[in-house]
Amino acid sequence: MTKADIVSRIAARDNIDMNKKDVAMVVDSFLEELREALYRHEHIEIRRFGTFKVVDRKKRIARNPHTGDAVEVPKRKVPVFKPSRLIKNKVAK
Repeated sequence: MTKADIVSRIAARDNIDMNKKDVAMVVDSFLEELREALYRHEHIEIRRFGTFKVVDRKKRIARNPHTGDAVEVPKRKVPVFKPSRLIKNKVAK
């Protein structure tokens, strides 16, 4: 599913009194705020959906699959998403 698909589905709902252009603007604004919050390493919690946050990954040694040589992977920060229990249960069905 693409962002355009999401916009189309939201605009098609009976309880939404917005056209696709307005819905797209809201979706774009929401995603931009989410991105900016992650850039600031903020914890974002959306009830009944999940949480977004930035976590630290430790430095580690990995292996090159072609040569078998050890490669050092430096420590880094990565964004992660943890779905809510509701989402996990619905997906597991």
